[in-house]
Amino acid sequence: MTGHDENGDGRGRRGRRSKVLRAAGLTLAGLLVVGAGTAGWAYWHLNRNIRSVDINSALGDDRPARAVVTPSAPASASASPSPLPSGALNILVLGSDSRSGAANAKLGGGDSSGARSDTAMVVHIDAGRTRATVVSIPRDTLVTRPSCPLASGGSTAVAYGAMFNSAYSVGGPVCAVKTAESLTGVRMDHYLEIDFAGFAKLVNALGGVTVTTGQDIDDDKSHLHLAAGTHRLNGKQALALARTRHGIGDGSDLGRIGLQQKLVKALLRQISSAGLLSDPVKLYDVANAVTGSLTTDTGLDSLGELTRLGQSLKSLSSDAVKTVMMPVATAPSDPNRVVPREPAADDLWKSLR
Repeated sequence: MTGHDENGDGRGRRGRRSKVLRAAGLTLAGLLVVGAGTAGWAYWHLNRNIRSVDINSALGDDRPARAVVTPSAPASASASPSPLPSGALNILVLGSDSRSGAANAKLGGGDSSGARSDTAMVVHIDAGRTRATVVSIPRDTLVTRPSCPLASGGSTAVAYGAMFNSAYSVGGPVCAVKTAESLTGVRMDHYLEIDFAGFAKLVNALGGVTVTTGQDIDDDKSHLHLAAGTHRLNGKQALALARTRHGIGDGSDLGRIGLQQKLVKALLRQISSAGLLSDPVKLYDVANAVTGSLTTDTGLDSLGELTRLGQSLKSLSSDAVKTVMMPVATAPSDPNRVVPREPAADDLWKSLR
């Protein structure tokens, strides 16, 4: 098994795709701002939606070193007194069913005590924020799960040959971050988590998402049945696509990763074409879905911080974004699990430090 790259889309579409991602970056900022008439209430409501976890305090200093940040140039008299950040960033992004409630349960989610992380991506943004690499980590990867601090006190035990996604189950976001850092040797500067119900609401607020599949999908477990071709998916269907694996390829998590990467790109296209900035009602609905589905670290737990992140990415073009999967091989101990394929996996993570 090898790394998975979906970066090449042809020269003829570069200009259009660059505009798509720039529009998406600007829209991210726009999602967090509403019209002047209701700005105060909306800011309070959307800001309150966001949940956060103080990962830095929980993990302390026993972590990989931060990337070296080049100091920003002093602001001129005519420039903003607070220049946008431009240093390199690594963000662990998880898709989970961590939030309890009827909406998540209806979509196949678990309660807060049985939470799982089905999707894991490390988003690396280069210094200058004009290039990025998105690395998917298969949830079935066997790793050494380190001892993690628990919010209730004490800590989890070290576990050898544990599935990567078990870290979230036993220790929540803190353990997910610590396990990702242990696996990669890369410092996670930020953490973002989106839940099942929020993802479905986001897609519905956008009016659906258009995705083209190259093969029939027939998965009773995710309740998704699609013929090969182009489909307009609602939120429930898009979530099923992100979760499906039994109806494609060899039924492993590796095939699902390809669908998830395709879905992310389709969402970017939909956001750019939805006319959100000219439709305050739809803008608010999307912003409410986004913030209502997020759990972040305390460095991104406000509208202001998320807006600055979005604004700092406005020069990031889609041609400069690469999506890959961590190189893996079949685990010697279990044909249904994988392990990092070395030295390729280590070389990949070194390139992001």
